[in-house]
Amino acid sequence: MTNHGTTTCTEVPRAEQIARLNDQLRRGDSNSGTVLITQGVQRITGFDAGALAEALANYSDFDPDNDPHGERDFGDLTLFGHNLLFKIDYFDRSMEFGSDDPADEEATCRVLTVLLASEW
Repeated sequence: MTNHGTTTCTEVPRAEQIARLNDQLRRGDSNSGTVLITQGVQRITGFDAGALAEALANYSDFDPDNDPHGERDFGDLTLFGHNLLFKIDYFDRSMEFGSDDPADEEATCRVLTVLLASEW
């Protein structure tokens, strides 16, 4: 008997696979991608890269407004007395074009950018 168009219970939904890969980057796995911090954030009085890394790793305030697709690729937080945003973009391995498949960690370079909300 052939099983057409069904998935097994061991397969991870696409959005959840992307979210897991994004979580790895956000939590500091340097093999998962690159983190960019804008000059505006770096110039904040009292800026501390370690505190920022910890805040990103512990971020869990995803909701339908900032995460409508369930990929955990955008967030907002207050740190150092400023409203910050972070977003994750997906590029091909050459970093020239967008990734054809952000769920494929072998084909995708992730870039997490942290910026001031006013820089958006």
